[in-house]
Amino acid sequence: MSNRIDFLLILANCWASLRRVFVGVLLAMVLGILFGLLRSGLPNRIKSSKLVCFLLDAPKFPPPIAWIPFVILWFGIGELPAYIIVGIGAFSPIFTNTYEGAESVSCIIHDTAHSLEIRGLRLLMQVIFFAALPVIFTGIRIGIGMAWMAIIASEMIAGQSGLGYSIQMNRINLQFDLMIIDMILIGAIGFMLSKCATYLERKIIPWHERKIY
Repeated sequence: MSNRIDFLLILANCWASLRRVFVGVLLAMVLGILFGLLRSGLPNRIKSSKLVCFLLDAPKFPPPIAWIPFVILWFGIGELPAYIIVGIGAFSPIFTNTYEGAESVSCIIHDTAHSLEIRGLRLLMQVIFFAALPVIFTGIRIGIGMAWMAIIASEMIAGQSGLGYSIQMNRINLQFDLMIIDMILIGAIGFMLSKCATYLERKIIPWHERKIY
């Protein structure tokens, strides 16, 4: 009976961590892609401003774990701060890659869109977005990895469930065999998340023939 309970507890912790990653990454994708495209749509004199570049790029350098004390201070302990930490971890690479992907779109595509009188927000959402999708997906894959590491770290510090929390509890209880199981699961799930992102990339943008490792 105890083995069954332990097995169910492990599954519950895996699901708790995965749920937080799914919600946080989805939030980061919506905001990161939206703001990345909007940044690309800014006038050139604003985009090239050193102050604007500093304000938009500097916040991505502090690691997600550095935000944990502030998020706990502002939102307490629970599911919402966990989603926010995951979102912070995934947002920066998605936002950055969306902007860089949009900026790298060929001038030919821009000129063709303009000749068809496609401009403004319609240009960003219907043309630039799809042209930048390969680079955006690179950011999403990086963001998922960052989000997975961020949620494990946050659960270790202030979690009440999840694989990070499980590691801490097993450490306190000197159950090192269970700690090893947690570490194996963290690695395996992180690997599978990366592979799932790669699979989705191939399905969503089959025209992009770059070999993905």
